[in-house]
Amino acid sequence: MLKIAIDVMGADNGVTPIVQGVLQALESREFIAIIVGDEAQITPLIPSHLQSRVEIVHCIDYIRMEESASSATKRTESSIFKATEILKNGGADALVSPGHSGATMSLATLKIGRIKGVSRPAICTTMPNITDKPSIILDAGANTDCKPEYLVDFAIMGYEYAKNVVGFENPRVGLLSNGEEDNKGNELTKATFKLLKSFDFFKGNVEGRDIFNGSVDVIVCDGFSGNLVLKASEGVAFAISNVLKKEIKSCICSMFGALFLGGVFKRLKKKMDHSEYGGAPLLGVQKVVIISHGSSNARAIECAIYQALHAISSDICAKLTTTFAQKSLE
Repeated sequence: MLKIAIDVMGADNGVTPIVQGVLQALESREFIAIIVGDEAQITPLIPSHLQSRVEIVHCIDYIRMEESASSATKRTESSIFKATEILKNGGADALVSPGHSGATMSLATLKIGRIKGVSRPAICTTMPNITDKPSIILDAGANTDCKPEYLVDFAIMGYEYAKNVVGFENPRVGLLSNGEEDNKGNELTKATFKLLKSFDFFKGNVEGRDIFNGSVDVIVCDGFSGNLVLKASEGVAFAISNVLKKEIKSCICSMFGALFLGGVFKRLKKKMDHSEYGGAPLLGVQKVVIISHGSSNARAIECAIYQALHAISSDICAKLTTTFAQKSLE
């Protein structure tokens, strides 16, 4: 049975919602959860019928959000260090962490190691669009300063993830820029465009709006831009949701209309809710690592675990290893 290590320390809302998410996943999928964190807080939350599928690795130290990611390498008793060690030593098949993302990325890169040929690992996040499948963006924050060759590697990893994990038959990859014309962009995107032109999957420059209209499946950018897009999109979704609620409550006719459209609103909320997407895989490291938002609720953690299980079953790390081995021979 597959084993998933979950770092439950360091999230914004404490241990409880993270453990609840793990339990929800255990109720619907067959796996063993290795929960890393404060045993005194974790144990009372585990129901008797799930205890045989839960292993608790006790530790109380964790990397605070305000601390430097570099401190994680020295904090051998911290939850993320222990969870990463478990994954490295084969005690787990994947790692899920809603804690300090910088610490998770740093330890995964140093302890688990990069896939040979990958210049830099990248955070690969999914976002809703008008089609049935999400848009994929990378890098979403792992590398704020990038070279053109990094973005080429992101494009290759995004293509493989879209094809093998998300299920796109022939993923289309676009380069995020300030215009669709070939000559648009800054020095980084212009240089990257020249390198990507030789790839069959590359469809050219795309603008921010193309993330949501389904014109391409994978959007490549540096981590600084990707993180800005991600946070701005979360803010817009939150604002629209609140505006809709206020408008519906503002008049009796709107309230009656909302009753008839309840199912539509419910489906819209589910599609726009970042919790439904769980977390973001760190592509380019040798094992499956899922980085979840610090404010993750139980549903987000549940979905992050599903994402980890799906990534394992698709054998994405091995496929990326093969792809980059072939690339080095070209």
